[in-house]
Amino acid sequence: MEQDRIAIITARGGSKRIPKKNVKEFCGKPILAYSIEAALESGMFDIVMVSTDDEEIGRTAMEYGAQVPFYRSEKTSNDYATTNDVLLEVLAEYEKRGERFGLACCIYPTAPFVTGEKLRCAVNSLLESDADTLIPVTAFSYPPQRAMLIRDGHLVFEHPEYLDSRSQDLEPHYHDAGQFYVFRTEAFQRNRRLMTGNILPFILSDMEVQDIDTQTDWEIAEIKFRMNGSVIM
Repeated sequence: MEQDRIAIITARGGSKRIPKKNVKEFCGKPILAYSIEAALESGMFDIVMVSTDDEEIGRTAMEYGAQVPFYRSEKTSNDYATTNDVLLEVLAEYEKRGERFGLACCIYPTAPFVTGEKLRCAVNSLLESDADTLIPVTAFSYPPQRAMLIRDGHLVFEHPEYLDSRSQDLEPHYHDAGQFYVFRTEAFQRNRRLMTGNILPFILSDMEVQDIDTQTDWEIAEIKFRMNGSVIM
């Protein structure tokens, strides 16, 4: 059966640096809940599912309204499995069940700054373009062109040609915000990776982005989340 759109939330168990990271309470509820609620609230997806290998994560996902129709294979549950591997497996499993999707959105489980409105804007932006993938990005807080390296105990400029350039005169550089990806499934399954092909940017401010890999990251994310309040769209 052909369906239009699926949201895939990738939530593996076994986090080592922050135990039970994907179901840990973040500003009053499991952090996973924010990704699920944003996907549901957007109204853009026929299916909102969580890909996991962990029963507790699965129960939490269903409690907040997501589907968990199957659990991950051993191959995509280890420390070396990539997001690409997980998404390919999910799409292949649905195809075995006779379900195909034209568009998909991968949402990370630790992305509390994602909202339904952002997902609506992102999906519509991709649909209105000829791009294969849309990736949220944010600008580096300091120009990478002014980066320095340590060589033999001394600082050297990586790009000495920018030594006298003013920061405001340098072209902005961006990095992956690590929140979600919207993509056309045909192109993804052909290329077998998200970070390739015709990619559309979706620019976010620094206050809407926070990697959450350590307890300190977690606490900074909560501070940003509370500061943003209803400001984030």
